[in-house]
Amino acid sequence: MELLYNLGIFVYSAIVFLLSPFNHKARLLVRGRRDSFKIIRQKRVPGDKYIWIHCASLGEFEQGRPVIEAIKKEMPGFKILLTFFSPSGYEIRKNYQSADIVCYLPSDTVNNASKLVSLVKPELVIFVKYEFWYNYLSAISRRNIPLLLISAIFREDQVFFRSYGSFFRKLLGKFSHIFVQDQPSAGVLKNIGIQYVTTAGDTRFDRVLEINAAAKSIQQIENFRGNEKLFLAGSSWKPDEEIIAEYINNHPGTMKWIFAPHEINRENTGRLIKLFSVKCVKFSEYKEENSNARVMIIDNIGMLSSAYRYAYIAEVGGGFGKGIHNILEPACWGIPVLFGPNYVKFREAIDLIALGGARSFRNYVEFKSVLEGLLADENLYERSAGTAGRYVRENAGATFKIMDWIRQKDINNR
Repeated sequence: MELLYNLGIFVYSAIVFLLSPFNHKARLLVRGRRDSFKIIRQKRVPGDKYIWIHCASLGEFEQGRPVIEAIKKEMPGFKILLTFFSPSGYEIRKNYQSADIVCYLPSDTVNNASKLVSLVKPELVIFVKYEFWYNYLSAISRRNIPLLLISAIFREDQVFFRSYGSFFRKLLGKFSHIFVQDQPSAGVLKNIGIQYVTTAGDTRFDRVLEINAAAKSIQQIENFRGNEKLFLAGSSWKPDEEIIAEYINNHPGTMKWIFAPHEINRENTGRLIKLFSVKCVKFSEYKEENSNARVMIIDNIGMLSSAYRYAYIAEVGGGFGKGIHNILEPACWGIPVLFGPNYVKFREAIDLIALGGARSFRNYVEFKSVLEGLLADENLYERSAGTAGRYVRENAGATFKIMDWIRQKDINNR
């Protein structure tokens, strides 16, 4: 099986290389991996101690970030190596200031794994959520380096738990400890004999509360909202935008509306503006005389998490595609959250729907019903809003549990 795995890695790398002249992401991946060891050699300080954190992409980075920043605060004697598999993670966070070295993870070959571990000599390695690279995990394990998996989720239908999954189960055995998000994940691991498991929750809860505490006032949105209620569609995509736009055009005076589209290029924001029959303004062009507009388009990156504070109801995009974006960011402000139907792989969405803090819609009729139900029944709204905020607060604390394990391990004296 090991031979087949390494062959698969070789074939995948070859395909990415062949696609690179024609595919932007593939090109970034090839170039980035090529430079990884060069970046490490240039930035690594001989004699310094390193902790290595690996994230697949941007979503996993947000889960790893609270732990990285806790390490930097509590263990200033350690440097941080941060690696990414995906260009969508690396290209956005390559200048992340809390990491001392940021690079792509080189392809998972025996040689690359041995080379990276020997070069960095990490005192601790943390993989986030879904990353299981056989050669890297083996190289770390052989050197008896403490190895953590954090914010993990496991399901019975995964390959680890199949009759033919013995090779992949061995990967789980290479971790020193596994921190899972929920009890079902801990249960399926213990059913196959993995005992070094802690149900810690998801570090994203800690992260959104940190963002909440550091949120900035946005005068333009305060002015635009005025004395009206505000609906904010965050990380929106075309399908949910079209449904919400139809409602706005039919009921323009219901409230004020803000869209923070997932893609903020000129072509996409232009398409979005054309959906509305009411006055619409971009945030970058907003002036006080535009306060009578009914719709605002946020055409920048980095403002959304703070903008949610002004919302009476939020909608989060992605639910008509591969899956919803971060619903915890609006929920932590204590507001009801709406999203499309593709949410079944997101525990927080399932939980919030069950508790009444969130609602899903599949079409215009359902969106209209859900929205108007919340607007018409003040008691229903208050229960939903309170539930959303309470859910985030009650599920925080994963970072503390992970850091407590690290403290007890006392890697300073390794």
